[in-house]
Amino acid sequence: MARQKLGQHFLADRTWRKKILETLGVAENDVWIEIGAGHGEMTSLLASRARQVIAIEIHPPLARRLAETTAPLGNVRVVSGDVLELDLAALMSAACDERVHVYGNLPYYITSDILLRLFRFHASIERAVVMVQREVAVRIAAQPGTSDYGVLSATTQMYARVESLLTLPPEAFSPPPQVHSTVLRLTMAPRFHHLQVAPDEFLAFLRTCFAQKRKMLSRNLRNAGHDAPAIAAALQACGISPQARAEGVDLTRMACLFRSLR
Repeated sequence: MARQKLGQHFLADRTWRKKILETLGVAENDVWIEIGAGHGEMTSLLASRARQVIAIEIHPPLARRLAETTAPLGNVRVVSGDVLELDLAALMSAACDERVHVYGNLPYYITSDILLRLFRFHASIERAVVMVQREVAVRIAAQPGTSDYGVLSATTQMYARVESLLTLPPEAFSPPPQVHSTVLRLTMAPRFHHLQVAPDEFLAFLRTCFAQKRKMLSRNLRNAGHDAPAIAAALQACGISPQARAEGVDLTRMACLFRSLR
């Protein structure tokens, strides 16, 4: 039985499972970490093609059952725990010396938290393929200048190239959620070095810039303690309109603004 308080909606439709598997591009030497393995809806499919699968499941009874059903496969390790608390670096280093791949059907209410957790370990991850609520996927993939572009878009795109692969209807799941779900591929390609910004400081700066999304960028910066003349000079130096909002500024100009206000 699904634990809806944990945000679990199990991928019940076999046709959709196979479609997702084909988008993953699993190679025989790959090590995959699966987040929210549930009943093993995707676990055995991943294991049929990958060298090893580390299946993470937060619900202990499900984890125990999954360990029993996947034991004959020989290449699945089931970990009972919360992905937000587990030592992912230890799991990855124990699995292989190369970068791993991640698949996850993410609980809707902690999607952002899990993504940020994965980004902390981006150096050990080749790519993450995640299923999220369609509306959240739109925000993650949104481009500057659109109303959906925000701090989640900017943060994700500082770490990875984002591709939208599939959108699934509610009836593909049990129990059916009230929303559609979209599968995204996040290929890790951090831009911090290229844009000459320190990760933690720049991400904090992005949160400041988007603090009140509908207000002008200059207002958010003043509210954060920057003085008006410095803001005006930095905006001009970076080719940003004084009336610009954060959603209209691409990451290259945002990095320029960050450096100019240091």
